[in-house]
Amino acid sequence: MKIKFMGAARTVTGSCYIIETKGHRFAIDCGMHQGNAEIEKRNWDVDIYQPADIEFFLITHAHIDHCGLLPRIVKKGFNGKIYTTPPTMDLLKILLLDSAHIQEMEAQWKSKKHLRRGEEKIKPLYTQKDAEAVFPMFNVVSYGEVFEPFAGLKVTFKDAGHILGASLIELSIEENGETVKLVFSGDIGRPAQLLMEDPTVVEAADFLFLESTYGDRNHKDENDSLNELAEAIAYSYGNREKVIIPAFAVERTQEMMYCLYLLSKDGRLPQDMPVYLDSPLAIQATEIFRRHTAYLDDETRALIKKGEDPLNLPQLHFTPTTAESMAINNISGPAIVISASGMADAGRIKHHLRHNIWREGASIVFVGFQAQGTTGRKIVDGAKKIRLFNEDIAVKAKVFTINGFSAHAGQTQLLDWLRHFRSRDMQVFLIHGEYGAQQVLAGLIKERFGFKVMIPQYLEETTLEPGRALKRVEYPEKAVPSIDWNYIIENIGARFAQLRERRAGLESKPWVEQTEIRDQLLDLDRVLAEINSEK
Repeated sequence: MKIKFMGAARTVTGSCYIIETKGHRFAIDCGMHQGNAEIEKRNWDVDIYQPADIEFFLITHAHIDHCGLLPRIVKKGFNGKIYTTPPTMDLLKILLLDSAHIQEMEAQWKSKKHLRRGEEKIKPLYTQKDAEAVFPMFNVVSYGEVFEPFAGLKVTFKDAGHILGASLIELSIEENGETVKLVFSGDIGRPAQLLMEDPTVVEAADFLFLESTYGDRNHKDENDSLNELAEAIAYSYGNREKVIIPAFAVERTQEMMYCLYLLSKDGRLPQDMPVYLDSPLAIQATEIFRRHTAYLDDETRALIKKGEDPLNLPQLHFTPTTAESMAINNISGPAIVISASGMADAGRIKHHLRHNIWREGASIVFVGFQAQGTTGRKIVDGAKKIRLFNEDIAVKAKVFTINGFSAHAGQTQLLDWLRHFRSRDMQVFLIHGEYGAQQVLAGLIKERFGFKVMIPQYLEETTLEPGRALKRVEYPEKAVPSIDWNYIIENIGARFAQLRERRAGLESKPWVEQTEIRDQLLDLDRVLAEINSEK
């Protein structure tokens, strides 16, 4: 049995893992690569997936970094089944169409620039028509239902406690007279989060593929996070300015609405402070949450049964149209604006940042993970200016980073979920995380549980043999790709740029952060010198 890591290998986006066994070839997830320009180039080269040879996909959940390449894969020849849960299917339909719309708009914008220079038009990664072509391939399965895509493979989806309908996936594969169990965590949720059930406990596996987004740190306490959100609201309300919350349309937006509901009940949300949900996608997603209440946790269902709606407020306004969205920035006085995207890299949130991030007294509240290279990450890392719509804009607003709202388990929570496994010979692959975080988590797993841990690289292929040492597949000589040194150097150059931005105002940063930035710059200098010598 072989597995190839097509993404989310030492990064947090592009999740896709292709498995070959018993003459069959299938994949877990099909995520879009997000981040800097070099990482996003991977979205265009899907021929390496050999789409026509993939029999089916098992999709853990509806976030674009786990499903966003499906339209392009279908366009390039995939014609099999796509298995997922009912809520995930409903969310996929709106998310993929929204993603396609973004691809079309960005291609249109870039094409205008190219045509003015006498260059060719830019084609979108995929279109809304491409997204719609995915929908007939969906096959829904419920939590706990065992199904067999082919003889000798049993698949079970279980609640991952991450977002609505999110799953961890168990595979039991009969091969060479043995039954091998693989578990893919998907994205593991944090226990006791609003709306969602806790992640399902799993006790046995031969191979575990574990997400590691927060492998190097824990989240703030949920109550502390709620208090910090109240602080941001009070700060901007007192300054007669806006609170801008970049939030993923699915789950994070709904959790923010729930938090505002709780603050309102506590008297900590001013009743004359309007709340705008400025995302057509988030509005649609909220309706899907209301349709699938059976997938929500006991506390939420109890509130609904009492006639309360934790996803509503008296001062809540939906702004689905562009005109309504634009009007928000013409309104003076305090307000709360929740808009997508969560990493501030696309969509309406960029306009709200452009109108507010330079205002002293405004608040920018980040409530989710910010990947390297994104606008959100630059702001969180302390950039004094950001570039929006070809304009450098000063960052004067107060920035709040509230990790306690994350839908991902923190380090301690990941280890707590892991401790239930009783398979002493289990081998763990750390996926969906940045390499530094994975190294920290790998050390803790080895120390506490004694499991063998591997951190795969992008496009690495590995043979899985229970009870034996992990063995990387040797490629035939003709298939070994030449090393693209220029590509590597460009990536290092992008990392230099990010670190230099963080270095701005270095002396005002904590001593630990100063040392970390200097050490990383020195390390990159050494690596770059070695590469130039190798060339």
